[in-house]
Amino acid sequence: MGNQLVWQNRYNIGVEVIDKEHKKLFSVLNKLFDFGKQEDKSQWVCQEAVKYFRDHALKHFAEEEAYMLSINYAGFEMHRRIHKNFRERTLPTLERELEVTGYSEEAISHFLGVCAGWLIGHTLIEDHAIVEKEAVSQWANLLPEEEQAAMGQTINRLLNDMFRLEPRLVSDCYGGEKFGDGVYYRLIYSSKEGKRWEFLLIFEERLILATVGGMMDSQTQALSTMLMNAARYISRQFVDQIRAHFPDSASFEIKEEQLLTYEQFQHVFEKQTPQFSLLFDTGKGYFAYCMVAPHMTQGEGATAILADNAMTEVERYLNKKKAEQEAVSQKKTVLVVDDSDFMLKTMEDLLCNDYNVVLAKSGMSAIRTITLNRPDLVLLDYEMPVCDGGQVLEMIRSEEECADIPVIFLTSRVDRESVKKVINLKPEGYLSKTLQPSDVKREVDHFFEKRSRSRK
Repeated sequence: MGNQLVWQNRYNIGVEVIDKEHKKLFSVLNKLFDFGKQEDKSQWVCQEAVKYFRDHALKHFAEEEAYMLSINYAGFEMHRRIHKNFRERTLPTLERELEVTGYSEEAISHFLGVCAGWLIGHTLIEDHAIVEKEAVSQWANLLPEEEQAAMGQTINRLLNDMFRLEPRLVSDCYGGEKFGDGVYYRLIYSSKEGKRWEFLLIFEERLILATVGGMMDSQTQALSTMLMNAARYISRQFVDQIRAHFPDSASFEIKEEQLLTYEQFQHVFEKQTPQFSLLFDTGKGYFAYCMVAPHMTQGEGATAILADNAMTEVERYLNKKKAEQEAVSQKKTVLVVDDSDFMLKTMEDLLCNDYNVVLAKSGMSAIRTITLNRPDLVLLDYEMPVCDGGQVLEMIRSEEECADIPVIFLTSRVDRESVKKVINLKPEGYLSKTLQPSDVKREVDHFFEKRSRSRK
């Protein structure tokens, strides 16, 4: 838990009372991140920090709602609903988990992961919509609270019947936040009339091990092909039980089944306007259920699981997941930030064999990525719109936890004045985009070799 939330100018919406509280909430969570790294943790200190965060969040919600009313904001009711959900469901559930577990490392990690993800997403999306005076489109088709409650009760009953769990609803506006190591399962149904239903089921890995693994009397602490296949079929049965509550479900047939990486899930989820988006704490791990019906989307790069390739695809997914985890632990992580898809693809192809390459298309995305996954090196495009490389570097340097992350600028300008401007920002160096790919790769290799020698 060495990550930190890095404040950047993009988070400002231009309303002083709101921006001030956003900064305060970021600061409080950072104190909790610091606490999570301490070996001699004091439960009392953590309790006080969580209470402080809650009090400031409630104060912020009240002030933000008063401002929305003062400008007759069209999305007020939906925004207030999101606040209410976080205030009355998400925070109490997370606090209860902390108390029950005696503020365990896992519970603190859940608290920070959900709160940090919620705060970043809500600030950048819902709160910015206030000044733009447009309701957020992602929640435009979310069903009323009473229907969310009914679906929550249905899922509670199913989880209890199938696994003897006693889940608690954490959120009915789950925004795709990451909670621990997860399995992301996607089911797509269609009818002859061309209607489409989509279900996204997100399991924390330990939930599958505790439930499906327990049913199979498995003692393994890692996912296996047999365990994943059992989880798939149980998930299908789970979705079929829910579909049975809808009158036209018989006209739908399964079209596609996919296992997604978290990045693929994010890419899918950010395009959705779900009718249900629920997050549960089951006591054995977190579980999220998202339903989109009807909704037309394109494939997101994941391979469909069919009857004749199910075993192969599940094994491939697990092997890929294991290989990625091992590769990440062994390789240095390089974050490439550029607004050009072509440049991102070029750099990924160039570096992926020797480095764990993470991509970001904007300064905002870069800061979020650094928050969740600290890189060993940032290759940063200097000439980006809205938030240029200089501003991004300034934000990285402004936070103590991130200040020492090395940054090398990528620039297409190599004239004396442009180079001087870049160097004055004191990066580790700069690379011209006009260099041959082999030269860029050699410079990155040289940077890590030199850094390794200096630490011996």
